[in-house]
Amino acid sequence: MPIKISAAAQPTLNLTPMLDVVFLLIIFFMVGTKFAEMERRIEVNVPEVGHAGPLTSAPEKRVIHVTSQGEVFLDDAPVTIDELAAAIAADVEKFPQQSVLIRGDGNSGFQRVADVLSVCKHAGVAELAISVKTPKTVR
Repeated sequence: MPIKISAAAQPTLNLTPMLDVVFLLIIFFMVGTKFAEMERRIEVNVPEVGHAGPLTSAPEKRVIHVTSQGEVFLDDAPVTIDELAAAIAADVEKFPQQSVLIRGDGNSGFQRVADVLSVCKHAGVAELAISVKTPKTVR
């Protein structure tokens, strides 16, 4: 095995990539602060609005229940067909994309469910759904 007599070159640390990154960060922050200063220097009279309200999300889906005796409930309150028509029309007027779910009892006559469907159609309900069960066993 040969013995080294001369000293090996000392290891050096190359700082060029780190300096490049530092200079780029300095430039980025300098440009960013210039934009912020320009924005504050410009005098702008911002317009005022009269009826500014908070942005609201879409209302909850309204649920109409039709019992086996033909009673109609809007959410949990009993209503007549005329009251239902007025309530649904008012909801659609406030929010045109109002959705309605109809839950009819399987033992009730279809006429009452048809009346409720007709009320929803005349009110202009955008999204209408009917709740049903799927059988547990496939026939």
